[in-house]
Amino acid sequence: MSKKEYILAIDHGTTSTRAILFDHDCRICGISQKEGSVDYPSPGWVEQDAVQIWLDTMAVMADVLNQSGIDPDQVKGIGISNQRETTVLWDKKTGLPIYKAIVWQSRQTSDICDEWKSAGYEQTIREKTGLRIDPYFSASKIAWILENIPDARKKAENGDLLFGTMDSWIVWKLTGGEQHITDATNASRTLLCNIENVEWDQDLLEMFNIPESILPRIVPTSENYGSTAPYAFFGAQVPICSMVGDQQAALFGQLCLEKGMAKNTYGTGGFLLMNTGDEIVRSKNGLLSTIAWQIGDEVTYALEGSIFVSGSIMKWMRDKLQLFDKVSQTEKMAKQAGTTAGVYIIPAFVGLGAPYWDDKAKASIVGLSLGTNRNQLIRAALESMAYQSRDVLNAMERDSGLSIPMLKVDGGGAMNNFLLQFQSDLIQVPVERYKVNELTALGAAFLAGLAIDFWKKEDLSIEMDKRFDPQRSAQEMDQRYQNWQNAVKACQAFKSDTL
Repeated sequence: MSKKEYILAIDHGTTSTRAILFDHDCRICGISQKEGSVDYPSPGWVEQDAVQIWLDTMAVMADVLNQSGIDPDQVKGIGISNQRETTVLWDKKTGLPIYKAIVWQSRQTSDICDEWKSAGYEQTIREKTGLRIDPYFSASKIAWILENIPDARKKAENGDLLFGTMDSWIVWKLTGGEQHITDATNASRTLLCNIENVEWDQDLLEMFNIPESILPRIVPTSENYGSTAPYAFFGAQVPICSMVGDQQAALFGQLCLEKGMAKNTYGTGGFLLMNTGDEIVRSKNGLLSTIAWQIGDEVTYALEGSIFVSGSIMKWMRDKLQLFDKVSQTEKMAKQAGTTAGVYIIPAFVGLGAPYWDDKAKASIVGLSLGTNRNQLIRAALESMAYQSRDVLNAMERDSGLSIPMLKVDGGGAMNNFLLQFQSDLIQVPVERYKVNELTALGAAFLAGLAIDFWKKEDLSIEMDKRFDPQRSAQEMDQRYQNWQNAVKACQAFKSDTL
């Protein structure tokens, strides 16, 4: 009797790394997770240890095989989804990073971005990359490391330095340094890739003074890139068959494969993406145009709204304010509150992302009274995740000219029934959650499996868990949303005391 076969997804997020095994029926057959640490060395700075991320990857791969009783050679392919713009530069000879990984959330490169804006680069960047000048993206992080770390530029110019987002770093380690690559989705988030021809743009590299020699080769999202080094995958040589940014992975995992379909992920940040097919929709409302995936020569595009702080507001409330012990308690507490009593929380801890793009905005709590209690604050925090999503959804519908008939959701926050009901009420369309909540990992697995004929496109399926239909009136929710917008304006008007 032949052994059962699996696809292994490595899902590296900001706060954890997971390894998940999927069988031919698209079912989870094993999962291992390791929480990662995030450093905040200065206000607005967010960094991680790339070596620890690799060790965590090794640990979860070993654990998921061990607990599932599966041999490494039963894994037919590996797919990787990753936090995207996070940037690491490492020495090609030693294999060691020359500085910590600068996380996508970090604002430590704001001064560099301000210089680029002052130099008049914004329009060129929008046309070529679909993005905007912001510390969020990788280019300013690369520039910061090259400028601030001793000998970094010299090493780069000598060809001894490599850059990668987390997909590149993990694949380089998995292949024993044989493959220095990134896929089209991750490349499209660097501020260095022309999304029309999916190539590194020479004008941008010159503009930012970044040597092309440090950049990985751009490859399709779904393809057999080569096999793991035997020591990296417990003696087996397994093909690595997909690399995909986590939000694009979730879009594919939600099976938003047709133009106009949209999903929302409530993770550390919040990310709403709409499939725009083979068309690059140029946003006039603060959104990003990005690559959804590339399969063969066919490129699919998406509109995206990126919310910098979504689920991490709950982590802050748990760890810093100590308002609860487990995030799972918050649904009950929010329902017990009944109302926020006029309290709005704007979680602009690292500025505001789409559609505002205000990196000077400061997190604020508006509408406090002497009667405000813990449960009301928790409810307001959960509601902030939904309000930010409506901000993006409204912009997306204006840009695309399409009305979204239903919103698919995933991520840790999607397990909270209160949040999803409030979201449905706020946007006045149904919200659907699926039985497999690990849709980012599933998207990476789907893309890997398609590359080696583990699945055909018609085999891909997900089963709905629960649908949330609007229960409150549009008039009531529009009034609440107007209050939210007023609170955001107050947040943006506040200037911090720097003395």
